[in-house]
Amino acid sequence: MDLSGKTAVITGSTSGIGLGIAQGLAEAGADVVLNSFTDRDEDHALAEEIAKAHGVTARYIKADMSKGAECRLLIEQSGACDILVNNAGIQHVAPIDKFPTEKWDAIIAINLSSAFHTTAAALPLMRTAGWGRVINVASAHGLRASPYKSAYISAKHGILGMTKTVGLETARENITANAICPGYVLTPLVEAQIPDTAKEYDMSEDEVIEKVILEKQPSKEFVTVEQLAGIAVFLCSEMAAQVTGTSISADGGWTSA
Repeated sequence: MDLSGKTAVITGSTSGIGLGIAQGLAEAGADVVLNSFTDRDEDHALAEEIAKAHGVTARYIKADMSKGAECRLLIEQSGACDILVNNAGIQHVAPIDKFPTEKWDAIIAINLSSAFHTTAAALPLMRTAGWGRVINVASAHGLRASPYKSAYISAKHGILGMTKTVGLETARENITANAICPGYVLTPLVEAQIPDTAKEYDMSEDEVIEKVILEKQPSKEFVTVEQLAGIAVFLCSEMAAQVTGTSISADGGWTSA
């Protein structure tokens, strides 16, 4: 797949899934815009590394995804947005009657509302270019619920609904909108939690991975960021031109039951 000449904007992309997708799109030839809410030297250095590794243009733009105006400004400052990957997200776990209101508001803003704002700002650019791809990183939790994650579940269900709507609104154009629904992904954040979780449950690390972390994932294997990047690249290809308004699960069979 050759994405040369395309510009991809990936929210929440200085680590984990977002960074993996950014690297995959850059490897396919796309210029990339990385994003997070910080403005550190290492953020800009990360973009420079991607540019050097793949021979593309890569930039870092700070934007707080909890603020609608900054979401829209991110797209404006990017200058072009042929591929939009809405990946930014946070999590908080608590029973609904004890769920802090400020955490609910932040999760809905960052995990759901940000995608509304970036998509609304990006679609006119895609229409002018005559081509576009909107890729929303949802979750298996967009298809299944779990206790104590009311805000996250609500946001991920919502992002799937918005994906369907955008897919319908752009169906007669050379623009698609799709979601990727990962199960548990082996990101640096998750990897760092394994030793402590093993101590908490008095299990070996292998046991805690299989019996606790991957309890709902029938394959008992983590999804990798490279696999998710491959799905994103596919969704940008001509082979996926008629794939729109839907979701692709990568969850080791979690949502099959």
